Amino acid sequence: MTRALVIVDVQNDFTEGGALGVDGGAATAARITTFLGRHAGDYDVIVASRDWHHGDDDNGGHFASGDPDYVTTWPVHCVADTFGAEYHPDLDTAPVDIHVRKGMGEPAYSAFEGVDDQGRGLVDLLYDRKVHALDVVGIATDHCVRATALDGARAGLDVFVFEDLVAGVASGPSAAALDEIRAAGGHVGRSDVGEGLERTDGAQI
Repeated sequence: MTRALVIVDVQNDFTEGGALGVDGGAATAARITTFLGRHAGDYDVIVASRDWHHGDDDNGGHFASGDPDYVTTWPVHCVADTFGAEYHPDLDTAPVDIHVRKGMGEPAYSAFEGVDDQGRGLVDLLYDRKVHALDVVGIATDHCVRATALDGARAGLDVFVFEDLVAGVASGPSAAALDEIRAAGGHVGRSDVGEGLERTDGAQI
């Protein structure tokens, strides 16, 4: 089975000290790097996504004009070519084969809404490589990780989320997001990073 890994939005603005910093974001970046050191060679393709918003407009209402509601409107974050939009320094991007950017003038959550430098969407990039299975890690569990995993399931991929390689904004919504992924046919389990825990779906990578 051809397997891909997608690393969702491990960016400075989504980690501690950033515009929308998530507790545990920096540690998640480091754990993903450890995982890549062990398993990068087990994947046929590795993808990383980033929010890459315009700095001179509200990106289709994504940036709040007043107080954000943190549901559909947000503070300014991940503006293209700024420090906040860059990958967190603890994430090793050397193994990444494909970089996609999303939210360029419009709201975007799922990595499947992103495009590469040639403007090609993620679903086409994965289909061209005959990917059947997709592992998902990154930030944030209850927002962009959730959207990416659900879109992967809708695309007919066998989706697995490593729950120890994601970080969420809030514990309740993050748990609900993982339940929603399971209900959509995805799998959730742990990696072999940290306590030596293994993924729980029986698949080999």
